Amino acid sequence: MVLSIKTRRDAVGLATGELLIDGVWRPAADGRTWTHQHPATGEQVGDFAMATDADVDAAVRAARRAFDEGPWPRSRAKQRITVLRRTADLIRSHTDELRTLQALDNGVPLTFGDEYAMSIECVADVFDHHAGWVDKLGGETLPGYQGGDHLVMTLREPVGVVAAVVPWNGPLLLAAQKVAPALAAGCTVVLKPSEFATFAALRLVRLLEEAGLPAGVLNVVTGPGNTAGEALITHPLIDKITFTGSRAIGKRVLAAASEGMKRVSLELGGKSPSIVFPDAEVYAAATLTMGTVTLGLSGQACVAHSRALVHRDVYDEFLAIAQGMTTLVTYGDPFDPEVTAAPLINERQLDRVLGYIERGQAEGARLVCGGGRPNGELAAGNFVDPVVFADVSNDATIAQEEIFGPVLAVVPFTDEDEAIRLANATSYGLAATVYTADVKRAIRMARAVRAGTVGINGYQLEPHVAFGGFGQSGLGREGGRSSIEAYTELKTVLIPTGDEMM
Repeated sequence: MVLSIKTRRDAVGLATGELLIDGVWRPAADGRTWTHQHPATGEQVGDFAMATDADVDAAVRAARRAFDEGPWPRSRAKQRITVLRRTADLIRSHTDELRTLQALDNGVPLTFGDEYAMSIECVADVFDHHAGWVDKLGGETLPGYQGGDHLVMTLREPVGVVAAVVPWNGPLLLAAQKVAPALAAGCTVVLKPSEFATFAALRLVRLLEEAGLPAGVLNVVTGPGNTAGEALITHPLIDKITFTGSRAIGKRVLAAASEGMKRVSLELGGKSPSIVFPDAEVYAAATLTMGTVTLGLSGQACVAHSRALVHRDVYDEFLAIAQGMTTLVTYGDPFDPEVTAAPLINERQLDRVLGYIERGQAEGARLVCGGGRPNGELAAGNFVDPVVFADVSNDATIAQEEIFGPVLAVVPFTDEDEAIRLANATSYGLAATVYTADVKRAIRMARAVRAGTVGINGYQLEPHVAFGGFGQSGLGREGGRSSIEAYTELKTVLIPTGDEMM
């Protein structure tokens, strides 16, 4: 394996990442930086500023001034639409650069970067979609209920200053899903990318500047979550927090928001089931399910279908196909067209996944394949061979907790009622896919399974539909009308139209 991390880094002219505060790019107040190491090689990719509490305070205050005094919240619809659409166009014209930066950030292979949900085209579509909402942010007019002549109307106004905290697994798409609707609604934003995927997000912000976004409307603070992130979510001048990440950090965000009654949107992952009935196309069900936990991000995705509920009549067939899928997984240089899967993001996550594999065996699950570490020239990377566990109890740890790695837990079931019970027997509720040829059963299952999105014989992400989950998968939705509503407040206005006072 000939790795090209340094070559690609040099090709995009990667410089030390800086903070963006009130339209000025600058280093951290104390000059400290964080060095990002590539998860496939351990090689140093680059440095970026570690924001201090003072830096975060300056960024929030800049966003506050831009909201209270600046033109963006009061701008004409045409101005916001123009900026967002120019951003989409610039994203498309910088596709190769952004794909390269994303691969340098988190190691996602370029082969997966062409898949729509992780593609640069999808990122651009998010901005285009939300640009289309700007001139549709209307309210209602209602008749008066009590005596007297008066008009009742509602208005949608931007919620205020938004803290947007983005994870490392989809640094461009997830930043877009937060920043685009917030800007469309007229909010100002302080963005904090993950310390494990910063450079692609910084380039996206520069494209927004190039598109004409006024200074102070979007500010960026970089650094670890326990310092820069904590200072941001606890800042008293923040009106709303939008966060995608782990359930544990989500609970911390919710606690911090409660102090100031901040509005909150949380997407906290899942333990999403694929539910496979005996009349399904088992090959498609097994390959699509196993693909979500092995190819691309190697299961490091909130919608990875890491729990397969499979009818006993097709159980062995499913297992054989899922095991065969592991032969399609190739690790290495993310810029190599032969590489199909990413490393785990860091050593801590590698140790965590290996711990789950050990626990699965200790709790009685049958290890069908995988679980080892590649050696040779891959030994320096955070790689683990894809795992299939069979005969898993639905209450086992590996069937209940989000592993965020290439590990599939396969649970047998006997009938539809049991499938529903098993699917819903989890604290999560983000996504699910039902595989069946029976349309009536598909509709029954879609209604019965408690998940934010249910796919039938396949699953995909769309920029124009609501995305989010039930239970501890989070609060609120991103995408479509619900996304815009999440960044606005609804105001009621009462207007007398007659001589009498109301």
